[in-house]
Amino acid sequence: MNSVSSVRGVRPRFFDFSNLRGDLFGGVTAGVVALPLALAFGEASGAGPIAGLWGAIFVGFFAALFGGTGSQVSGPTGPMVVVFAGVFAALSGDPSLVFAAVVLAGVLQVAFGLFGLGQYIRLVPYPVVSGFMSGIGCIIIALQLSRLFGHEPEGSGTIPALTAVPAAVMSPNGVALMIGLLTLAIVFYWPKSWGRFVPAPLAALVLCTALSVFVPGAPVLGDIPSGLPAFVMPTFSHATFLIVLEAAFILALLGAIDSLLTSLVADNMTRTRHDSDRELIGQGIGNTFAGLFGAIPGAGATMRTVVNIRTGGKTRISGMVHALFLVAIAISLAPLAERIPHAVLAGILLKVGYDIIDFSYLLRAHKGPRWDLALMLMVLGLTVFVDLITAVAVGVVLAALAFVKRMADDQLAAFAEAMPRALTAEERTLLEDAGGRVVLFDFTAPLSFGAAADLGHQVRERVQEHTGAIVLDFSGLTRMDVSAARAVETIACDARQSGKTVYLVGVGDAVAGVLAGLNADHCLPRNTGYDTRAAALRAAVEETSGVIGIPPTGASARAAGAD
Repeated sequence: MNSVSSVRGVRPRFFDFSNLRGDLFGGVTAGVVALPLALAFGEASGAGPIAGLWGAIFVGFFAALFGGTGSQVSGPTGPMVVVFAGVFAALSGDPSLVFAAVVLAGVLQVAFGLFGLGQYIRLVPYPVVSGFMSGIGCIIIALQLSRLFGHEPEGSGTIPALTAVPAAVMSPNGVALMIGLLTLAIVFYWPKSWGRFVPAPLAALVLCTALSVFVPGAPVLGDIPSGLPAFVMPTFSHATFLIVLEAAFILALLGAIDSLLTSLVADNMTRTRHDSDRELIGQGIGNTFAGLFGAIPGAGATMRTVVNIRTGGKTRISGMVHALFLVAIAISLAPLAERIPHAVLAGILLKVGYDIIDFSYLLRAHKGPRWDLALMLMVLGLTVFVDLITAVAVGVVLAALAFVKRMADDQLAAFAEAMPRALTAEERTLLEDAGGRVVLFDFTAPLSFGAAADLGHQVRERVQEHTGAIVLDFSGLTRMDVSAARAVETIACDARQSGKTVYLVGVGDAVAGVLAGLNADHCLPRNTGYDTRAAALRAAVEETSGVIGIPPTGASARAAGAD
């Protein structure tokens, strides 16, 4: 219906009730899946399980209402919680500062959407995304290992969590370990056919919490406030502003990447196309409200989105229903959550961390490019042991440089071919008859700055002492940057100094304008521009054979400045 409306020029309705039954069922099912995860993420963040639940509510509702991916379900995710937990620890748990970072992150995401940055955020290369997502999975596992044995890690961060594991293993809380292992068994081996009715995380939460009532001794969550959340007034100070700003930027960037990746998953499942910028605006509004009411930030959640789609959810109504379902839980059942053992939530989060690690790529990475694997592992290590923003920044820069290097190598290889593949029979015969007296260089596509820097060297390697003419074919070049223009200038000036004539082919107005504007054509002859490669080759062959060449013609002659 929406596609027909767009074809006819009719704006689709904001709410589409044609799939109401599927949206209701999908939203409720996604809410059931989200409940244990929200509680677990809230506990892992340091803000408390109820903060995780309200994070799922605020982000889930407003991201669905204002976002650009109809079937997406949003809420706290592993990557967002890892970063937020670091922010919470760095700001000593001060609510006014911690949630100021969340509010500012939401505002930044709205700005990303308004300025149309959604399409650029999605350009992060796959090895970088795989590396930092896998690194976040490793961090989640490291932070929960001690809790699985009934102990709390001392300090915050990955290193303190890892150093606390040996002591926790040596002196485990037997009841907590038993409950934690049972939780792991349920979330890993719960039959898929049962999961259609009761999701594995929810089954583990209910069954293992009930067991802990009859077998006490494991540390539990304790007092959890019920009712509506209180408003938190964000504050800033000179001493903490940079910390809050950096934290907000990391949360905003990570939430944007996480959400847009989930949007792509939803697109593939529903055969639709999301609006990246609108999705960022919706996520930003949701996180802004979450910060104002003391809830942890969130993003598009892949597993909950997949569950929503598979159980019938298609439109924004499903995500809003998911949030409203959680509101009912938060208001009425919060006191029951006080008996949930830490080990149960640790077991659930260990499964989340395991699922985030990109094993599908790691198991096959040795069959792909070695550089991509090295980049992925480097980003993973930086994510775990340094910080996320450093990992992403370094990964993107190195990936971009590697791409430019590969593209430059391919361009130079094509440029240096003695016999370009596109030659006609006549052109090939002319070059063969010339016997090296005429050398052809083909600019087949816009040159990267990496390739342009080495063009002069490539020409010097192929041009021999007895070479009398160089033909530069610009027919495939529609634009030229400064690096390429300077390379052409170097080639032309080297040719003039060595007494060789340069012939130009297919120089368009745009390329000629750049060369003239930068004065890069001062060494080019004024009467050797041709429209076709065959004409230029004939002229070059005749000149190097001692025969008067045919006159240049057409636009190339004008571009070369022929009189």
